[in-house]
Amino acid sequence: MSAISSSTGKPVLFVLTSHATKGDTGKATGYYLGEVTHPLHELEQAGLTVEFASIQGGEPPVDGLDLNDPLNARYWQDPAFRAQVANTARLSEVDPSRYAGIFFAGGHGTMWDFPVDASVRAVTRAIYEAGGIVGAVCHGPAALVNVTLSDGTPLVAGKKVAAFTDSEERAVGLDQTVPFLLASELTKRGAQHQPAPDWSVNVVVDGRLVTGQNPQSASGVGAAMRALLH
Repeated sequence: MSAISSSTGKPVLFVLTSHATKGDTGKATGYYLGEVTHPLHELEQAGLTVEFASIQGGEPPVDGLDLNDPLNARYWQDPAFRAQVANTARLSEVDPSRYAGIFFAGGHGTMWDFPVDASVRAVTRAIYEAGGIVGAVCHGPAALVNVTLSDGTPLVAGKKVAAFTDSEERAVGLDQTVPFLLASELTKRGAQHQPAPDWSVNVVVDGRLVTGQNPQSASGVGAAMRALLH
């Protein structure tokens, strides 16, 4: 499915959550499939190569398995894609210097493992400080909450970002389940959160940081990353 790499000759690393339950509810979660397939399609349309990692490696749990979505169905029925997401690298074992960018897919699982994982912080910092692109959509920006640059400042400080809003979290009834409200937490880190109305497409680009608000914004994040990679 992958063709040539980015203009740097390096692939983009897609990172998926390994967390499978919503807090103590016992309800299943994981990475949100459409937040992988839609940006992936945008990058692959431009001949960009993507590799996959997750917090624990192996096959991460999937959520949002909506096969009425044509892109979801196409990728989910593709043996090459299924093999990729069934055999992800462990993020702590990847070499950041191999990648032109990193993208954090959403899904509620991200709220529990992305913010606390040391490899998220280390790999993101390394790619960003080497001139790479950092992207995330929906709950994927949970990865950015605790990333600091080498000088100790939060990566998101002073930057415009989009993320799943507090209003959207309340709308899905999980504002009391998640460990924190994502948009509010990013704001506490100095981010300039740019909310749009619930469920509307909202992609924000600030330099080499590309973020999207919700599943509806996934294609747009991929397209914005594609533009920066060429």
